[in-house]
Amino acid sequence: MDTIEIIKALSNETRIRILEWLKEPEANFGDQSRMPADCDFQGGICVGAIADKAGLAQSVISGYLVKMQKVGLLESRRHCQWTYYRRDEEGIRKFIEQLEKL
Repeated sequence: MDTIEIIKALSNETRIRILEWLKEPEANFGDQSRMPADCDFQGGICVGAIADKAGLAQSVISGYLVKMQKVGLLESRRHCQWTYYRRDEEGIRKFIEQLEKL
């Protein structure tokens, strides 16, 4: 885990908001944006719903989400043509532990 890369990923207000929104997906996105019940990815939200909430193009949000996934802040799962994202709580916990050691 690269602390500097995570800090860079968090240096954008929208990416921080996305992490906040995904902490409580039901409250921030409602039922329609979650992964279908037949898929085992609790709390996953589709890229389109995140883009709508952020008010940015889906391509921009996709780039943000991929960056956050690469540094260990998010997890993703593809279902049919949609990709769903959720927080990687273990990765976030490890990042916080690293910060506490600084």
